[in-house]
Amino acid sequence: MIKYLGSKRRLVPTISAMARAASARTAVDLFTGTTRVARGLKEAGLSVIAADSASYSEVLAEAYIATDSRRVDLGAVQHEIDQLNALEGHDGYVAQVFCRQARYFHPDNGRRIDAIREAIEQSHPAPIQSGARAAAVAPPSPPAPSPPAPVADPVRAILLTSLLEAADRVDSTTGLQMAFLKQWAPRATRPLSLRLPALLPGLGRAVLGDAVALAPRLPPVDFAYLDPPYNQHRYFTNYHVWETLVRWDAPEHYGIACKRVDARDGATASAFNRRKTMPSALKAVVESLKARLVVLSYNDESWVGLDELIAMCAQRGSVQVLRFDSKRYVGAQIGIHDPSGAKVGTVGRLRNEEWMVLSGEPDLVAAAARAGAEAPTALQPQ
Repeated sequence: MIKYLGSKRRLVPTISAMARAASARTAVDLFTGTTRVARGLKEAGLSVIAADSASYSEVLAEAYIATDSRRVDLGAVQHEIDQLNALEGHDGYVAQVFCRQARYFHPDNGRRIDAIREAIEQSHPAPIQSGARAAAVAPPSPPAPSPPAPVADPVRAILLTSLLEAADRVDSTTGLQMAFLKQWAPRATRPLSLRLPALLPGLGRAVLGDAVALAPRLPPVDFAYLDPPYNQHRYFTNYHVWETLVRWDAPEHYGIACKRVDARDGATASAFNRRKTMPSALKAVVESLKARLVVLSYNDESWVGLDELIAMCAQRGSVQVLRFDSKRYVGAQIGIHDPSGAKVGTVGRLRNEEWMVLSGEPDLVAAAARAGAEAPTALQPQ
């Protein structure tokens, strides 16, 4: 999986244990990101809806959640990957913008990304309806998700996922695409190589849309997991390179980081990235979800305090809270230096407290809380 700020990789065993303890059969991961949690739930045997407003997230969800590995000719997909790996590189948007104007990838890898991405588009073009939906990151009235069904072209999603993960393995960043390293990261000079993603059996659903608009339109589920953005930094700009690589629309760009120019468009903004609107947006999502058990992730350096979160969730029924000690993102240390490398600040707090607020039917909350407290995790329970 690609590097991702706020990833709940270390909490996936805990979240999956909660779902099993609640005897959940259906789930929604409403801010799915890289689909780590959704994958854990699918591996636990649940039918999962993975939703997000990012185009790259939709592709990851189509590959890992909506695709049933038993219905795909993996040998044929591997053959296509081998053919893509054998392509010669050529100069295109990635090499020009993300390698020379910016330095996200070494030019040798950037040229290969251009060749591979163009080849995928030629052999597996985007469906017209998918492209129309991707043009609006936060549609005002997204369609209600239909029951799980096979993806129209799962191979396209699988190949794009393979390319995203291959590019992530050779990037030259600290995990965010707001900036890049002054010197090439050691991994950046390694040759880019696509691999067959580790697909899972079973069907789920990938949904593109804004959480506030989607939540009331989602079908009833047993288990809902929420991991909303914590501050003003938007994933649309944090990972604009992935957005462009999936859309393949050669956007105009601005600044040293060569961000997509539509990042300045209010249509791509989220209520979850504004201090004034985030609490009401989260409250609306919590209230409108039709789920027997809701698990909400947050932490102690965000805009909403624990008491407020508990109050939001209390209308759903019983509430319990699990706390975990966690190391902060590496940028908390790197960010004290300016572009020339000079130290311009001091290191602040290096750890925070992660919260998991459980709410819903009392017996499910109690069972899930016990399982969560006992589940193996890389974080330290408090």
